[in-house]
Amino acid sequence: MKLRTISRATSYTVARARLLSDKSLEEQVLFRDDPTVSRTMEDALGDINYARLILNSLQSPNSYYWNTVVRAYCGSPDPSQSLSMFLAMHLQQPSTIAPKPDKFTYPFVLKACAKLKDAHLGKQVHCLVCKVGFGSDKYICNSLIHLYARCGDLDYACNVFDKMPERDVVSWTSMIDGLVDNGRAVEAVRVFNEMVHRGVEPNDATIVSALRACAETGALEVGRRVHRIVEEQGLGLKANVSSALIDMYSKCGCIDSAGRVFEVIVEKDVYAWTAMIHGLASHGMSRDAINLFEQMGNSGVKPDEWTMTAVLVACRNAGWAAEGYVHFDDMQKKYGVRPNLLHFGCMVDLYARSGKLKEAEDFIRKMPIPPDEVLWRSLIWACRIHGDTNRAECLIKEVKIDFNDSSSCVLVSNIYASVGKWLDKAILRETMRRQGVIKPRGSSKIEVDGSIHDFTAGDSSHVETESIFEKLDEIDERLRGEGYKPELSEVLLEMGDEEKAFQLLHHSEKLAVAFGLMKTKPGSQIRIVKNLRSCEDCHSFMKLISKTYEREIIVRDRIRFHHFRNGDCSCRDYW
Repeated sequence: MKLRTISRATSYTVARARLLSDKSLEEQVLFRDDPTVSRTMEDALGDINYARLILNSLQSPNSYYWNTVVRAYCGSPDPSQSLSMFLAMHLQQPSTIAPKPDKFTYPFVLKACAKLKDAHLGKQVHCLVCKVGFGSDKYICNSLIHLYARCGDLDYACNVFDKMPERDVVSWTSMIDGLVDNGRAVEAVRVFNEMVHRGVEPNDATIVSALRACAETGALEVGRRVHRIVEEQGLGLKANVSSALIDMYSKCGCIDSAGRVFEVIVEKDVYAWTAMIHGLASHGMSRDAINLFEQMGNSGVKPDEWTMTAVLVACRNAGWAAEGYVHFDDMQKKYGVRPNLLHFGCMVDLYARSGKLKEAEDFIRKMPIPPDEVLWRSLIWACRIHGDTNRAECLIKEVKIDFNDSSSCVLVSNIYASVGKWLDKAILRETMRRQGVIKPRGSSKIEVDGSIHDFTAGDSSHVETESIFEKLDEIDERLRGEGYKPELSEVLLEMGDEEKAFQLLHHSEKLAVAFGLMKTKPGSQIRIVKNLRSCEDCHSFMKLISKTYEREIIVRDRIRFHHFRNGDCSCRDYW
């Protein structure tokens, strides 16, 4: 009778521990500063520990009980306890009566390794999986893909995925998601296309991952195909799918399509509002973004930290320093949102871009939290743009610049070049070479007939390179006839004017636009996604092409969107 009572208690306790360790508890970790939530978390973790005590008191607990507690710890704030339980099962310690791990144990253990981002430990578990004969198990392989992707070991994730004898929708989704998370969105689009081609029906998680990949690469045609799948399967009512569609259309340059998706959402949550506000802000439609933010408040939806970031971006892109500060001040007072480094960074960027360099510096020095290097870098960059090189040099000496970071090195190098300190620039470049610091190359992506073509500065690897270069020479000659003069000051290297002009002509977005003019129909839009901020020469170049070739060109750079029409840009030359 006593054993039966304990067994019932165990069943109830492990079931409750399992329930408490699911997503709700994971979300509560985000609010650990709230004392009420903290007590809830402590109570939940206490229940898991209590379940473990009961488990240890049983004479012969079966694997179900062990796996349930392993899973509960995996979803708790301390996933390392899952590994302790697993080791107790695997090693059969004298003080522990435990069954051997089975195929249901390993997915939880691998998930714990993923949460801890411990690839080394995960690889050891992977070896055990193969040793005990579970290497082909679908659920274990899915967990391995998630683990390696989470830890940034994409080659291992791809290897597991390629060798799977049977893949389900989770396998494909994990692979797509992992590729996007690790900066390989072009491959993610390819994997999604292959999945659809093989007849695997995506679920809402797959759709969100695929839309993220389309958003990153600007793959509008693929994104529209995903939207059709959403409509066919009736997934548009799911909040995460709707928000992902808004984000995809916004980032692919179709803000009108994003607006249409937003309008048909019956119950708009904070994510949908935020996605639409951010989309409008990034397209330079700042007044529309602020108006929508006010509508959001009137609808009763409370903004979160990401909404406030989108609002500050809208002010930044329009150069509204005073209005930006009002919204920044309202964050905590009116909405209860505590400003973080991202919000402070938006304000610094807002002051700095609008030429208020002293205000930006004073703002950083008065921050209640320590500024990071990115904030100082934003100010130093703005000093160079606005010609205040004295302030820039003083800040470089004062701020501890990380010379292992390529962005910092390039910025300081450009400051030296702009004031003619070529020796200091050469010394810094040599330091970068010795330390293996590599300057990121400009790259631009363009979608043509559903395929993504990626160009880097001076790229000659494309199969149609010769034709692209010929087209570029033709464009250059025609634009010079329209008054185009290369901005040679953009090339901060000691070389002749002809060499500088050649370098400028072969920037990545110019190669992409030449390819776009070759491959798209007259009058159609050309969309380009760039990884860096557009330089002044490329900006002038695109304006002239839009007028001379009568084409609308949409360029998304690291900062915002530029819509070039009839020789003008939507940014009004403020970016």
